[in-house]
Formats: sequence, structure tokens, C-alpha cells
Amino acid sequence: MMSPQEQVEQKARQAREAARQLSKISTAVKNAALEAMAHALIERQGYILECNQEDVKRAREKKLSEAMIDRLLLDESRLEGMAKGLREVADLPDPVGQVVKGWQRPNGLKIQQVRVPLGVIAFIYESRPNVTVDAAGLCLKSGNAIILRGGSEALRSNVAITHVITTAAEDEGIPPHAIQVIDTPDRAAVQHLMTLNQYVDVLIPRGGKSLIQAVTEHATMPVLYHGEGICHVYVDDDADLPMASNIVFNAKVQRPSVCNAMETLLVAEKIAPTFLPLISERLMNAKVELRGDERARAIVPAMKPATDEDWDTEYLALILSIKVVKDVDEAIEHINRHGSQLSDAIVTNNFAHAQKFLDEVDSASVYVNASTRFTDGGEFGLGAEIGISTQKLHARGPMGLQELTTTKYVVEGDGQVR
Repeated sequence: MMSPQEQVEQKARQAREAARQLSKISTAVKNAALEAMAHALIERQGYILECNQEDVKRAREKKLSEAMIDRLLLDESRLEGMAKGLREVADLPDPVGQVVKGWQRPNGLKIQQVRVPLGVIAFIYESRPNVTVDAAGLCLKSGNAIILRGGSEALRSNVAITHVITTAAEDEGIPPHAIQVIDTPDRAAVQHLMTLNQYVDVLIPRGGKSLIQAVTEHATMPVLYHGEGICHVYVDDDADLPMASNIVFNAKVQRPSVCNAMETLLVAEKIAPTFLPLISERLMNAKVELRGDERARAIVPAMKPATDEDWDTEYLALILSIKVVKDVDEAIEHINRHGSQLSDAIVTNNFAHAQKFLDEVDSASVYVNASTRFTDGGEFGLGAEIGISTQKLHARGPMGLQELTTTKYVVEGDGQVR
């Protein structure tokens, strides 16, 4: 019987061979496989939901937070959304083989820069078993083999989902082992995976600070990470207050357990006495715990005091820190100091303030008069995402199909020598 390390190394070797085969698969075959995977998710939903309920039951027994359980939970609606995401990926242009640019040199050489798959992607992530489907679909369409390693709390769900979609994909001509899951919770397996740079081209971690830190410290291959989501909304002194109220409420309440939910609200001092009482009442009615600085609490005494730690915390829950700032400059300074460079928004009717915010906030997605909740591959028209990169190389923001490719130069000559 193989050890966890031997098992994961075998999967990595198999993924390397599958990646070579997958890179030659036609777009038509890949699209047919994605459609079959979507169909199988709905057809086998009873089996998947049963396995998911086992995970949810164990999560409750372990007293995991409600935010974590919400991320873990699947239902018919979420399965429909997962299937829809696969179909949307099938409808997108295949990036493999796309010519980025081309030119001819004076010596007659014809040079093209062409998109190609990255190869083998290892994907380590927490909770949210729907991410299993998004990642598998995107990697298949972009010609990459993928090794999935979800959190132990979602192990049964992820194994069931992977079994369903790989069976459907292989029936349509996708090579075996193009999509694999590490089906042991043993940490030794994932630690060994991080060292297999001879087989794995890129490692993508998606989760909390401790996961990102562990991966960036120990991985021997390039890492594309999806970091924290400490997102801000700044309500400017020239904001439309009803619009601001709707944006703030949506950014915090619509789904607080995800990375693009707002964690800190910044309000310009000129409109704070008018805006804060209105939005605070609305948020508290939705059971949001408010933590304010001294100036915010002077206006709404029901807020709890905010600490220095609050400005650097991703709550992933119905908790919101609130700070009154002098103007757009102080808002930008606060965001660039405390934000995670994922998503930040300004609500304003002042063009100059909006432009300044867009120019100076150093985040992957920056918004004017819209909720941070739109930072999502599906909402951006990418079909799905494997994560939201808060890095600057080689991808930034929602990572869709193109971000899962690299390029090579194709050079044609007729005998040129140097």
C-alpha cells in the first residue's frame, strides 16, 4: 500500500502525461466534455448532495463557524450555478493557439506569440466545493491538467464531484488523469505536492492567510495566490446617498462569507452625520455587528469600538468596521495601507474624485458607483474563475482562461542564419 506521499507523486506523474495529451485535444472535444460535465452534475445531484450533507454534518459537529458552513453548503440552486458556469466556459473562445501578436523582421523571419497551456496546475483551496468545478472546467478548456486538493471539511463533496465530472469528461475523449483530486486529508500529501516541481508547473492556493503563507514558504514551483479580501467602500462627500446605501448594503450583506464582500466602510466627514445613522440602522436590522472609530461612534453610539486589528481583518461574516475620514485622500491612504489589493470602491458623483481613486488605489479591481461583489469571473464575463490573484505577476484579478495560459514564440524562416 502506497504512502500519501507516494500516492500524490503518482498523481503528479499521471497529470504530466495527461497534460501532454490534453494540449493536443480539439476545442470541439473540450466543449463536448464541459457540456457533459454540466449535465452529469445535475443528473447525479442526489449523490453529490448526500456526500455534501455528510460534510456539513461533520462541520457542525466540529462547531465550525456559520460563515464556513455557508461556504461548504451545496444545494440544488448552487449545483445549477456550477453547471451553468461549465456551459459558459464551453461557450467562451478557446485561448489555446490564439495569436497574441505577430510581425516580420527585416531578415524575413516571421514571428508570432501564441497562447499555450501552463501544463500541470496544482490547486489547493478551502471550503466551497463549487470551486472544484470552476477550477476543473477552466483548466480543461485551457488545456491544463489539474490536481485538486480541497479542505478536509469538504473532502467527501470534492471526491464525489470529481468522480462525477471526470467520468463524464473521459466519456467524451478527455485523457484519464487530466482532472484528479487528492482524496486523503493527510497533510503530508499536500506538503509533498508542494515539492514536485518536476511535474507541476504552477501551484495556486486559494484560502486564508495561513494557507497562503505555508504555500509561499514551501512550494518549489511558481505560485499564483488568491489572498485575503479586505475590501473597502468609500462614500465620498459628493455621493448619491440612496445609491451609497444600496451599494454598502449589498457589499456587506448579500453574501458576507466571500472574499469580495466589504469589510471596511469609509465615510467622508461632511456627509457622515447624515449617512451613518441611516446606513447603520439598515445594517443593524440585517444583524450586522458594527465596529466604529471614535468619530463614527460619536454619531452612532450603538457601534462597538474598532481596534487597530479590525482594519486588517477579513471577517467573512456579518461584521463591519467603519471609519470617518476627512476626504478622498485619507480614504485612499487608508485603503492602500490596510487593504489586501483585491476590490475597493468609491461612491461619488465627483468626476475628479472618482478618477483620483481609480488612479491611486492599488487594487486588482477598483470600482466607481458599484459593489465590490462584482469581482468574480462569472460577473466579469470570464465564465468562471480559479481565483482572484492579488499579485501582479503573471495574472491579477479574476483568473479565467487566458490567465491559465502562457505564450511561446513560433518563428518561421527560409534558411536564415545569424
